[in-house]
Amino acid sequence: MVQKSAQPSQKPAPNSTRRSERSRRAIYDAALALVSEVGYPKTTIEGIAARAGVGKQTIYRWWPSKADVLLEAFLDLSEQASELAAKEGQEPFEFPDTGDLAADLKFVLRATVDELLNPRFEAPSRALAAEGVVNEQLGAVFVSKLLEPSLQLYVQRLRSAQDQGAVRPEIDPRIALELFVSPLAQRWLQHTGPISYEYVDTLVDYALHGLTPR
Repeated sequence: MVQKSAQPSQKPAPNSTRRSERSRRAIYDAALALVSEVGYPKTTIEGIAARAGVGKQTIYRWWPSKADVLLEAFLDLSEQASELAAKEGQEPFEFPDTGDLAADLKFVLRATVDELLNPRFEAPSRALAAEGVVNEQLGAVFVSKLLEPSLQLYVQRLRSAQDQGAVRPEIDPRIALELFVSPLAQRWLQHTGPISYEYVDTLVDYALHGLTPR
């Protein structure tokens, strides 16, 4: 009797969606790692592709420039941090409203110092902030997706302080928040001095109480 040859087992078709997501994740990781290791000017599409194990055509299919790769990778990093906090039972970040405006501002600004000095966030956020100055389109996305949501939390807290009588009613909260945020950002970006808890506490005290004798 002649035996029939066994039919070859059918292998499942490769999942292109899963493969694309794996490649995308590798590109994110490569971009963030290279910016931290060699700096933004030396980071290239070719370097990202080699580090991620993909062809540079794959990157150009999804992003027009290294700045766009880095921006999306940084947004993803921020989302991962939020998801991790949620898994650990932490509430989504909200600006505290304890009734003590100075204490609440100091609490949030100290948390901002911690993030700005975190190696995972510092290099990519510094690179994006600098690139956003010369790349108007990228800068607009950086502001709308990363900066403005945080700034609106300051606005809401200052408006609450106005309702409580702790801030003059004619004050524009959107301008007032710059008294705290802008000096910290400038010092961090331009390396004009160290940033610390003591520094941001002093910003709050100066801004809330003014410079002239009372």
